[in-house]
Amino acid sequence: MDKLTPCLWFDFNAEEAVEFWLSVFKDGKVIDVTHYGDAMPEHKGKALVIRYELAGQHFMALNGGPQFKFSEAVSVSVNCKDQAEVDRYWSALTAGGGEEGPCGWLKDKFGFSWQVVPEALPRYLSDPDPGRAQRVFAAMMQMKKIEIAKLDAAYEGR
Repeated sequence: MDKLTPCLWFDFNAEEAVEFWLSVFKDGKVIDVTHYGDAMPEHKGKALVIRYELAGQHFMALNGGPQFKFSEAVSVSVNCKDQAEVDRYWSALTAGGGEEGPCGWLKDKFGFSWQVVPEALPRYLSDPDPGRAQRVFAAMMQMKKIEIAKLDAAYEGR
């Protein structure tokens, strides 16, 4: 068992969310499912907790009810090697009712926040040349989905 495992609270749609995310991250899997029992007869037999893995990271999905909602205060960053990977994750995660946000952020159809980040972005933003880093930051601030070619141009001063 991992020392730390993020737990996401759902309003009884955890199974749908996990199934969706497993379709996006092809290397994921359900580890196990715990069901409600006799202590809560109105939910008996429904999934209580789903432990699952996406891209090597373990998570828990808890079907807890309507009390809590997701916010942008918590997100998962998806690190991408190239534009094709950025495009694939962006399209998949916004499908079916998700919404684009600024600077590589989006919400999926469950309202959960993701950051789709090409590996070039943090490298460019941490460049020791402050002019390069600031040009890249300014370019990023104009984007929704990150476009690596535009980051490259800003980095090179074109």
